[in-house]
Amino acid sequence: MKKRIPWLAGILCGQVLAAPPQVVLNLAPSRPDRKLHGRFLHITDIHPDPYYTKGTSQSSQCHRKESGKGQRVGYYGTPFGICDSPWTLTNFTFEHLEEHWSSEIDFVIWTGDNARHDEDHEIPRPLDEIFALNRAVAKKMEDVFLRKGIPVVPSLGNNDNTLSPGPNDITDEFASIWDAFIPSASKTSFRKGAYYAIEVIPDALAAISLSTMYFYHDNKAVRGCPLGDASDPGNLQFDWLEEQLEMFRARQMQYYRYAELSLRYQDIILGSLFGHLNVDHFYFVEAADLNVSLEEDRMPSHSFEGTIFQTLMADFEALVKRSKDLNYDDYAVISVSPSLVPNPYLPSFRVFSYNISGLGSTTVGAVGEDEYLLMTKKDRASRWKHLPYRHGNDGNDGRQCMSAGYRESWRCKLHSWRSDSHAPSRQNTLWTPLGYAQYYIPQLEEYDEKDEPKFKLEYLTFPISKLYIADGPVPLRNLPKSLREAGVTKSELAPYGLRDLTIPSWLDLACKLGKPREKKLRKQFRKYMYMGGEDI
Repeated sequence: MKKRIPWLAGILCGQVLAAPPQVVLNLAPSRPDRKLHGRFLHITDIHPDPYYTKGTSQSSQCHRKESGKGQRVGYYGTPFGICDSPWTLTNFTFEHLEEHWSSEIDFVIWTGDNARHDEDHEIPRPLDEIFALNRAVAKKMEDVFLRKGIPVVPSLGNNDNTLSPGPNDITDEFASIWDAFIPSASKTSFRKGAYYAIEVIPDALAAISLSTMYFYHDNKAVRGCPLGDASDPGNLQFDWLEEQLEMFRARQMQYYRYAELSLRYQDIILGSLFGHLNVDHFYFVEAADLNVSLEEDRMPSHSFEGTIFQTLMADFEALVKRSKDLNYDDYAVISVSPSLVPNPYLPSFRVFSYNISGLGSTTVGAVGEDEYLLMTKKDRASRWKHLPYRHGNDGNDGRQCMSAGYRESWRCKLHSWRSDSHAPSRQNTLWTPLGYAQYYIPQLEEYDEKDEPKFKLEYLTFPISKLYIADGPVPLRNLPKSLREAGVTKSELAPYGLRDLTIPSWLDLACKLGKPREKKLRKQFRKYMYMGGEDI
């Protein structure tokens, strides 16, 4: 029997970005006079380790010297290793972000893990240390971003704790640690389960921070969202998420149950951002995953078998075979960012750009009343009324749902939904994600007290031609010299040339990667996935 892995396995923290809707309920702490840039930062898996010591051995988690244990660890971290981040790397990263990016972005998506791994039996990791490390990183987020009026949207990771149903001491403590980030209207839902909604641009753009530990089968503190258990914390979170998405749709802002919600609210969800795996990749939630299958061995399209790269290429090859019949209504994209911790690769972060063209307002506080935004909302609401419904069980013939094995399955209790081909997730319009630039520190091991490291552009998804327009997706000062001057038409730093990050664009890239003859493109994709390290 093939090994079946739930699609959320290992992906323990994430955000859903939605273009929201006319009563502002969950305002982020912000300065309304801030300039709107059309960019945001995603940083994940920081993993600071207060016991990391230069010159120690990896076999001790970089905590002690052990004789005959190979090369000693570095001052700013150990690339492609098993150790967590020294404070030198964490501090340098925030200094770099403050200098180069804090005046260029609108908000920050910060997905957890902010504590070291509990892998050293000689120095166990107590709960107080988890809280202290999270409080220290939160203070840096406040100092670098929040004090400038830039909203920060945190979410919990598995190393921040395995959550039991809340409210409890852990959610109460994190509510205190993240008090500055979480709107007062969201404090109740946060204490209930560490999930909440926040409007990062009032009445225009929202982020929903999910606590995916409640969906994770290996979290023995919860029950894994069983149908009919209204008190299960995962089900309670899904009910809350559905309410939030329905409210955002009404205001025209922009398991399998998550798959259904991703597709049913495709018109307002702009993207799903995750961390934890530390591997740079993307995959799809598909309507086919909602179908009842009588084959017990059926692999979900996004389950990992072999390395992640091998699994993705197999999935993308399958896409190519049905590419002539692809229905964009049937897909949502999951984007997984690499980590700051150099375990097992290199420190990195990414900066997304999104479409703000057409807006007459140039400041964050004025966007909600912008004439173009109001017209866009009105048009979308009018169009929505005339869109046809489809049923969530389109792929099921009904007989399977009569059998005892499936009768009480989420797959047999799906709602009808509508899809909008003009939504920002489907075509490039206001709020559409346009692409991202990813930065990393190569040769991390070469830097020491006297030689400060440098974040360099690893790659970007945009066509090179888009870099030179006024207010381009990446500030020219944050591009390497080789990309700063107009006239450049080709670069290894721009391998994909994606016109945007809509669902059709992601599917186009997947179909290109799904062709075995595209050896150069596959080689580049794999290199960026693992940053030159070993496949997992």
